[in-house]
Amino acid sequence: MRFIVILAGGSGTRLWPMSRSEVPKQLIPFLNGQSLLEVAYERVEGLVPIEGRYICAAERHRDVIASVVSSMTSAQFIGEPVPRDTLAAVGLSAAVIATSDPEAVIGVFTSDHLIEPVEEFQRIIATGFTVAEQNPNALVTFGIAPSRPATSFGYLELGATFSSTARAVESFYEKPKQKVAEDYCQQGPTRFLWNSGIFVWRAKTLLDCIRRYEPETYAGLQEMAAAWNTPAQADVVERVFPTLKKTSIDYAIMEPASRDDQVQVVAIPMDLDWLDVGSWPIFAQTRPRDAHGNAIAAEKVMLQETTGCLVASSDPEHLIATIGCEDLVVIHTESATLVCRSDQAEQIKALHQDIHKRFHGKYT
Repeated sequence: MRFIVILAGGSGTRLWPMSRSEVPKQLIPFLNGQSLLEVAYERVEGLVPIEGRYICAAERHRDVIASVVSSMTSAQFIGEPVPRDTLAAVGLSAAVIATSDPEAVIGVFTSDHLIEPVEEFQRIIATGFTVAEQNPNALVTFGIAPSRPATSFGYLELGATFSSTARAVESFYEKPKQKVAEDYCQQGPTRFLWNSGIFVWRAKTLLDCIRRYEPETYAGLQEMAAAWNTPAQADVVERVFPTLKKTSIDYAIMEPASRDDQVQVVAIPMDLDWLDVGSWPIFAQTRPRDAHGNAIAAEKVMLQETTGCLVASSDPEHLIATIGCEDLVVIHTESATLVCRSDQAEQIKALHQDIHKRFHGKYT
């Protein structure tokens, strides 16, 4: 059977101060009243039966996610007691699903993407499921033509034709240095693609890779899966999950798998409008612009001699006024306000860490 797992456990620190530990970016209703998670869940509607859709996220967000995704049952929520990155999240999801269906084929999605058109997206993903079903040792990923030499994405180096829709992946490079990313972009999308963070694979194939590359993590996953849906589940997960290695599926699995003769990493190009909403400048691309190029996500603004700014507020009654501003990010919330240059938005993650230390988590 086909399954889908949506990962919704990210912290979204680069979208501070709206993204907080209790309400991270994927749960903020800043997309015309919808959250990124709601949009992601709607996007996979019809790809698999409703009972085959799972969400993996922080255990403390279980209730708020259940209120947002009302069709999800408690059994379809895989709770993480602490954040341990995507290897633990994806691995546990696969191990749990495999206990009920050893032949499961799983599509893995993140909750912070905006992808259009949805119909074409679903067609491409269905093709990925078919490739994984017909090729048991395939790890299928989906590639995006790079629009810039980004260092925050993984890159897929494409090799020979694998099928009518897929290319073999010769190498997988996670978050390269700037000069390396520039070289990849210059070689073009017939050679290098961004890794979209979307995967399809057989559960047993992924778990076998984890067993061989990360045996300690594999042992922990098997122990939790054996206790799933038993009275011991909560205690075992609370004890074992925090001990798992904290690393990404990209570093732990995709990079070594691209060099492993026992499996085949393949990529399917996705010629779609794709945004990874991981920073305020990217979020600005989702908003309409005024005549001066300002992206506005606030009910009340007065922008004079202001160009190229993002202005956002979580309070519909709060007025944001600017004079003579250019290329700024201005974000207002009830307890914190951020003002920074757009070209320094990547530094918000480090700022978030400093604020967390100085104010003991009060504003994060």
